[in-house]
Amino acid sequence: MRPITLFTGQWADLPLEELAPLAKGMGYDGLELACWGDHFDVARALADDSYAADKWALLGRHGLGCHAISTHLVGQAVCDRIDERHRAILPPEIWGDGEPEGVRRRAAAGVADAARAARKFFDARPGGPGGFPAVVNGFTGSSIWHALYAFPPTDQAYIEAGFRDFAQRWTPILEAFEEADVNFALEVHPTEIAFDIATAARALQAVNSHRRFGFNYDPSHLGYQGVDYVKFLRHFPDRIYHVHMKDVWWGHGDGTVGVFGGHTDFGSPARYWDFRSPGHGDIRFEDIIVALNDIGYAGPLSVEWEDSRMDRVHGATEAAAFTRKLDFKPNRTAFDAAFSKEKNQ
Repeated sequence: MRPITLFTGQWADLPLEELAPLAKGMGYDGLELACWGDHFDVARALADDSYAADKWALLGRHGLGCHAISTHLVGQAVCDRIDERHRAILPPEIWGDGEPEGVRRRAAAGVADAARAARKFFDARPGGPGGFPAVVNGFTGSSIWHALYAFPPTDQAYIEAGFRDFAQRWTPILEAFEEADVNFALEVHPTEIAFDIATAARALQAVNSHRRFGFNYDPSHLGYQGVDYVKFLRHFPDRIYHVHMKDVWWGHGDGTVGVFGGHTDFGSPARYWDFRSPGHGDIRFEDIIVALNDIGYAGPLSVEWEDSRMDRVHGATEAAAFTRKLDFKPNRTAFDAAFSKEKNQ
């Protein structure tokens, strides 16, 4: 069965020493380590030869594994139009003086460093790197997200320039991933260069289908948009490098807020959609497991727990059990083989 892991991004307020035993107690097999808080420090991993071994020792004391690290926050700044909001999510060394192009270049270097750090980390795994490819999950940012609604009138030349900007900034990063033998998995998500099936295909094309560029599949960012999230898996069967288990509901609210969110906070009862703990929203997870089996995905199912309405320890504990019960192996025999006369003679 696939390992059930917990993405630590929403738990970065807790030191890893505290989160690791909590995660084990909640029923997880491992952690997807966020590159913020004290969960995984890219610079220290590169500079200190004992850092990776110490992380594995900590995880091992609590019976946990790790199959991916995640650099969403730094990755967001690679292509974005930088503003004051980015300062709150970026390390001081990436933000620097806040000059936008400087921030973008330092962010690009930071993501490339994450590939090198991931290689060093997974090479230090007790017993060897393991069978699952080394993966760094993250965001790309986008220079054209602000043009989503296409007014003032926005032609395809303007959009194509945004994809060229993405390719120019990310191709050297992907080459660093190639050198490190690590896959980059974009979490397809509003505000990124790819946020649905059409833009994911266009992003792949922009980087000439670079083999290190794939996706961290998260259905919660697709469902409320009206995107067929099961079709996404079947459309990109060889590019699913990691999977997030996160739920969402839509069609709720009081009719005053639509898909764009109405500048309301998550958890507002007025919202049309909101993230929910797995099993409490509208995502058809069994259809996802069937599709994952069909495409041969054997990696972790990583719970990214977000639900404004629920205590997180209660919710994450329930989510681990829900995901474990949901997962099943594909059938290896024809179900009607027993009816064959030849085989029964």
